[in-house]
Amino acid sequence: MQRVFADAGSPWAAPRYGEAAAGVRRLLAGFGDRVTFTRFVPPDEPVGVWRAYYDRWPFARGPADAARWRLTDDFADRARHVLDAPTFGKWTPELAGLTGPGGRLVLAGVSTDCCVLSTALAAADAGVEVLVVADACAGADDDSHAKALHVMDLYRPLIRVTTVAALLGTQD
Repeated sequence: MQRVFADAGSPWAAPRYGEAAAGVRRLLAGFGDRVTFTRFVPPDEPVGVWRAYYDRWPFARGPADAARWRLTDDFADRARHVLDAPTFGKWTPELAGLTGPGGRLVLAGVSTDCCVLSTALAAADAGVEVLVVADACAGADDDSHAKALHVMDLYRPLIRVTTVAALLGTQD
């Protein structure tokens, strides 16, 4: 839930960021201290094909502490745990340790078709039950969001796509 995805002027703006943020806010109450925010941050020096990636997106180079990589103001104060990684997928040893072997990972955020998808597939491969909260995610555009959700739902029962209301047991 970073500024780079929320800012309409950003090349990586997610048009439905506000809707996803509303879903994430609803989830926060249900998960309390178990919430880990993740941030995509650039590496000091990209390696391999990442060099070509940053050639395509030169604005994304620069320090990991730049304002664009910060959590948006509505989440910064609520973020007790923040995990940074210079990769799309955030299934790192740190997140695996927080989830535990055979645990459950609930994913929400942006971008559905990039970071959420990459994290979901890696966690599922590790044997973790993954729940992707569709209405607390946003993609690069509506079509990419829908396609990513469809692909992840093909991985049932490893990955299940759900909604905030279904996960929290509430009615909308």
